[in-house]
Formats: sequence, C-alpha cells, structure tokens
Amino acid sequence: MSELKLSTVSMEIPEGCNIILGQSHFIKTVEDLYEALVTSSPSLLFGIAFCEASGDRLIRADGNDDGLTRIAVSNARAVSAGHCFVIMIKNGFPINVLDRVKAAQEICCVFAATANPLEVIIAESEQGRGVMGVIDGETPLGVEDESGRQWRKSLLREIIGYKR
Repeated sequence: MSELKLSTVSMEIPEGCNIILGQSHFIKTVEDLYEALVTSSPSLLFGIAFCEASGDRLIRADGNDDGLTRIAVSNARAVSAGHCFVIMIKNGFPINVLDRVKAAQEICCVFAATANPLEVIIAESEQGRGVMGVIDGETPLGVEDESGRQWRKSLLREIIGYKR
C-alpha cells in the first residue's frame, strides 16, 4: 500500500473569465469539447486542456483564443491529474455551455464551473494524481434576509433576464 499525499492547487482565473474543471476518459475530449463550445455562441472565447492518463501522457490543448488556451494548459499542468480537463471561457457563462459539455460522450463529471477563486484538492500516490474535490469561493457570512432575497430576484429578472 502506498502513502497518499493531499494538497491543494489554486487555479488562475483572469477577470471576466470562468473555469470549468472536470474528468473525462478518452483522447477525443479536446475535439468534442471544442465542437460543443464553438457551436454554443459566436462570441464565446475559450481554451481547453486535457491531461492524458496513459500512452504519451501529454496535455492536449485547443481553443479559439490563444491566451485562454495557454491559461487552460497552465491550470491543467498545475492539477496534473490523469483525464482531467480544464476549460477557460470568456464572453459567456458556464450555464450557457454546461449541458453541451456534459453531453459529450466521454465526460465523466464536472467538479466546478465558476468565476470564483478555485482551489483543487489533489490526492497523490505512487501511481499518480487525482482530483478529490474543489474549494469554490469563500465560506458564507450569514443567511439571506428579505433585502437579500429582493436583490437576488432583481439580479435574475432585471439584469440577467431570467423569468421576465
């Protein structure tokens, strides 16, 4: 039995961007995620990186924005867990693309989809590394009151356009 080491790594998320972190199982992940994202919106900018778990064990990458692709690769390198993928997006939100991402045949799960500060909890053994979970944002400071409820409904209905 090998020793298990736990650690966290912080993801780089530039202002105005979101990150999607998940696990997949096949080398065609980059191509399928590219297709899912590029057909979701003509203004969406994105970069994708995928960590192979066998064979050449490379970080495979693609995107329609070189800067976001570089950041996705940097984040994937920081995680360095087999079969994990990182998507960086700008000019869109995860809610706009998550159904398409999760519908790709090889996607196993999505750990996080956020613009918040994100830490990834990593387990490492002699075999390699795996994602145990994430720390998304900060801890709550209280419970919403009536003014908080009104602010939330205003944001969703008047600013975002939900349930007009």
